[in-house]
Amino acid sequence: MRIFTFDLPTDENVIIVNASIQGKYKFRLALDTAATHTTIDSNVLYFSGYDLKNSKGEFEIETANGIILVERYDLEQLECLGICKLNFEVQVYDFLTHGITSDYDGVVGLNFLKEHKFCIDILKKELSVDI
Repeated sequence: MRIFTFDLPTDENVIIVNASIQGKYKFRLALDTAATHTTIDSNVLYFSGYDLKNSKGEFEIETANGIILVERYDLEQLECLGICKLNFEVQVYDFLTHGITSDYDGVVGLNFLKEHKFCIDILKKELSVDI
């Protein structure tokens, strides 16, 4: 089991975790236990060396703010919270084009965590993950 500490520095009281693509392109994700899929900003994908023309297609998803269109891509390697997923599918959305600015570059959803036991202890500000 690995334990990660966090603070709640944003106005939204969001738990922010570090992530990387191929172990070298580092970015930050919000932990979203209500999200079924992991979603990242298209700029992260682009700056990680992915060609944005190579999506698996466009899909409609329902968010708290309504239905949006996302693209889906397979990442060679996504690492977050000590978990490393190979050939992992993510949803990609252009945050800036849609007026979204935040302290993070997307959300890590339940599809990333579904094979692991994890616990959020808000009082201790700790997140434990069985790897």
